[in-house]
Order: sequence, then C-alpha cells, then structure tokens
Amino acid sequence: MNVMKTLLLSELRSGLWVTLKQFFRKPVTLRYPVEKTPQSHRFRGLHALRRYPNGEERCIACKLCEAVCPALAITIDSDMRDDGTRRTTRYDIDLFKCIYCGFCEEACPVDAIVETRIHEYHMENRGENIMTKDKLLAVGMKYEAMIASDKSADADYR
Repeated sequence: MNVMKTLLLSELRSGLWVTLKQFFRKPVTLRYPVEKTPQSHRFRGLHALRRYPNGEERCIACKLCEAVCPALAITIDSDMRDDGTRRTTRYDIDLFKCIYCGFCEEACPVDAIVETRIHEYHMENRGENIMTKDKLLAVGMKYEAMIASDKSADADYR
C-alpha cells in the first residue's frame, strides 16, 4: 500500500487540491494602511487629557492615577491657584513604561485622563516618549468628538 501511495503521489495530489480550492476563495487578509479593521470603543491607545466645554482643564490634581499606575509611568506636580483650587503644573506619562492597562482612566473621578483609540503613533527622537501636559491636552482637544462618543457608548457599563 505504501508503494502505491509513493508511485501515485496521492499525498502530493491531495495537497495540491487543497491549494487549488484556496486559490479561488476570497482572501481574508487586509491591506493595512488602506483597509483597517473595526475597533472597539474600549480600545486603549494613546493617552489624552480632556477639558470641560468652557475650556477649563478637568484634572484636579488628585493624583489617583499616579497612585494606581502599576508601571509608575505617570508623574504629577500640582499647585494651588488664586481661587483656591488645585491644578496640575506638570503631568507627564512615559509611554515606554506604560502598559496601557486603563487603571488611570478608571481611577480618575472627573474623567480627565482617557485612553483614546489612537494606536498609530511613533517616536523618532529621544524624549518623544514622554507625553507632557501640553501634548496630552492637544491630543484631547483634537480627538474630543471621538472621546465623547466612546464615553457615551460605554456609559451603560460604567
């Protein structure tokens, strides 16, 4: 029997038959930069700091996100303003240390720090991995509509 299989090349023909069937099927791969897969509104990517609709930043410098961060990636310094409220003077996130766990977002009582669905970012120079307060606020302003829609979609589960 083994001699007949060897002479008739049955394994080779069955393998070629599988290849021939797959050749005429629709491919399941995506051409990434052109086609993108759908993302969940709960995807955790680049961080952002949000502002209230009147333009005031939301962060009240409670430092809960800094305390809950398991990777110690968040650094916050705060100061008192003239009206007696506490605000941040420094809010840095080291993206190389961050493990994108989302604990900072869950710990924030005023939804100031969020993780957006942005995953297409890179660093070219030394020091670009540190997201400063200004960078975080700029990301928050640029993608506020996306952040608000993601928050509203997830409101039933919070």
